[in-house]
Amino acid sequence: MRWPAEAIRQAVAPGLPGFTVEILPQVDSTNSELMRRARAGRPDPVLLVAEQQSAGRGRMGRQWHSGAAPRGGAPAALTFSLGLSLAPTDWSGLSLAVGLSVAQSLHPDIRLKWPNDLWWHDRKLAGILIETANWGEAGASRYVVIGVGLNLQTPDAAGLSTAPVGLRELLPEVDAAQALLNIAAPLVQTVQRFGALGFAPFQKAFNTRDALAQLPVTLSDGVQGVAQGVDATGALRVLGAQGVQRITSAEVSVRLQQGPAYDHL
Repeated sequence: MRWPAEAIRQAVAPGLPGFTVEILPQVDSTNSELMRRARAGRPDPVLLVAEQQSAGRGRMGRQWHSGAAPRGGAPAALTFSLGLSLAPTDWSGLSLAVGLSVAQSLHPDIRLKWPNDLWWHDRKLAGILIETANWGEAGASRYVVIGVGLNLQTPDAAGLSTAPVGLRELLPEVDAAQALLNIAAPLVQTVQRFGALGFAPFQKAFNTRDALAQLPVTLSDGVQGVAQGVDATGALRVLGAQGVQRITSAEVSVRLQQGPAYDHL
């Protein structure tokens, strides 16, 4: 596959000096690789793309499931990680801003499931994993690694609590290279804007794509209520018997009360 690495680098580098794009035929995990580099004192701004991951990861240590590409065929999923130094006043809502950026770059019908999934017609299209590492003198600087796993082909749903979907069900002609070209530069700009302004500028746009809005939900701690969108910090608002509660923990799993259960993978 011909990846648009140079086109992406030229689009991003003026606003992020030193930025590079790397394409690896195979790696255990793009997030793991960039975290290793950061901890070894190499916190370079980079977009790392893997044609194949052997140990992709999702939130809470779960495995990222994507369909296998046929031998010699196009990738069944787009997997990449963006790494750069970032110093926001408040980290809350970063995964929401990232998901919003990816969705906006791909299709107007894609919805966002708090805090880190992209959905289409109640099926999971993509997931986001964000990790950070301290570096520099006394760990004074912070490096963020933003991993995105996007299904291109629809994977086998066996063993998954949420039915998956591939981007080609929305955009039949899209390939990994085109999807990456659409996503990459806007994503870097979004992350930089988040670093300067936090989540508040993204709140309204996120809520217009909120997959849980006005639906009855049950949280992993047993709290039940109706999802009311997110606030200016990215916290999920749930209206229950005790009024509106703000849900901020990344460990929260949200399930629809009616119909199938939906977990973050």
